[in-house]
Amino acid sequence: MPLIWAAISAHGYGHAAQVVPVLNALGRLIPNVRALLRTTVSASFFKDRLLVPWELSPVQQDIGCIQDGPLTIDVEATWREHLRLHEHWQERIKAEAAVMQAIRPDVILADTPYLPLEAARVAGRPSVALVSFTWDLILSGLAPPSDISREPLLAGIRAAYAQTDLALRITPAPRMDQFRRIVDIGPITEPAAPARDELANVLHLAPGERTVLVGFGGIPLTSLPFEAVERLTGYRFLFDGAIPTGSRNVVSTQSLPFSFKTLMASVDLIMTKPGYATLVEAVALQVPLIYVRRYNFADEQPLVDYLHRHGRGVELSRKDFFAADWDAALRKASELPAPATPPPPATGAAEAADILTPYLDT
Repeated sequence: MPLIWAAISAHGYGHAAQVVPVLNALGRLIPNVRALLRTTVSASFFKDRLLVPWELSPVQQDIGCIQDGPLTIDVEATWREHLRLHEHWQERIKAEAAVMQAIRPDVILADTPYLPLEAARVAGRPSVALVSFTWDLILSGLAPPSDISREPLLAGIRAAYAQTDLALRITPAPRMDQFRRIVDIGPITEPAAPARDELANVLHLAPGERTVLVGFGGIPLTSLPFEAVERLTGYRFLFDGAIPTGSRNVVSTQSLPFSFKTLMASVDLIMTKPGYATLVEAVALQVPLIYVRRYNFADEQPLVDYLHRHGRGVELSRKDFFAADWDAALRKASELPAPATPPPPATGAAEAADILTPYLDT
C-alpha cells in the first residue's frame, strides 16, 4: 500500500489544517493510500478530519516560535531554541533519515519543517514541501540576541529547504527563493456547511442579536476582559476557551454541539489573528473578519492583503482588543460591502494531490 510521510509543524494548527485537505484529496485519487503523521499535533485534531488511514508518530519536527499566547512571540527564546536544534543538527538528520530508511515511505511531505527535507535527501527518499511560509522568513523578521549570529543559522535553514525536490507554494504566501523548484497552487481550505438556524436555536438568540466567534487558532488565548465584554450589547460572543461562570453574552465553544469549522460557517463575524487557516476559510465563507495583528510574522501582510482584496476585514489594535473596545470595529465589519473581486477557487488541495500522485506506488 502506498505510504506518504507527512511531517507537520506543531506551531498551532495551521499547518495541519493545510495538510489534511491534501491527504483527503490524495485519498480520492489513490483509495488505498496511507499516511504517517510525523508531528506533535494532537491526534484529536485529525480525528473526524482526516479521512485516509493514518498513524501518528509524535516526534517534534521543528521549533517554530516560542509563544506567550497567540499574539506574542518570545523572540529570545525562539532564537535560542533554534540554535540548540542546530547544535545537534547532524545527529537529528541521521536519526530521522534512519527511520525513513526503515519505513520506506513513497514520498515525504513537509509543512513547513525543514529538517525532514534534508533527512529525506540523506535517506534517498523524494520530498515535497507544502508552504505558505518558511521558518527562515519568520526568523528574518525577529532580531536575535547579541550573542547569536543570525546569518549562519538562517543559511543552514535555507540550505535544508533547498534539499527538497519540489515546493508547492500555497496561495496566498510571501515570495520564497530558498527552493530550487517551486510551483504555485491555489488556496487550501475546506469550509464546513453552515448551521445558522440550529446555532440560533441553541443560543436562544434575541431578534437582531449577532454572533461573533472569538478564536485565535491552535495556540490558545487564555483570557478575555470578560467584564468589559459583558457590557457589549447586541452580540453573543462564542469564545474558544474557558469562560467565567455566569457569563450572559459570552459562551464557550466547548459547550456547543458544533465543531469549530461549523461555527465558522454559521456566525455573523469572526475575531482572530491573521493566520492562514482561519483567514482563508473566512474569505471563502465571506464571513467578515476582525483581526488583531502581530506585525512580526512574515506571512501576515500577504494574508491581510488577500483578506482586503477578496473578503471583508477590519483591523483591531492589540490595545483595543485587550480593553474590549470592540464596538466600532464590530459595527464597521458588519457594514462592509461584499468585495468587488471574489476569492480564487480553493483548488490547492486537489492541485497538490495531483502533483503528489506520481510519487506514490499504486
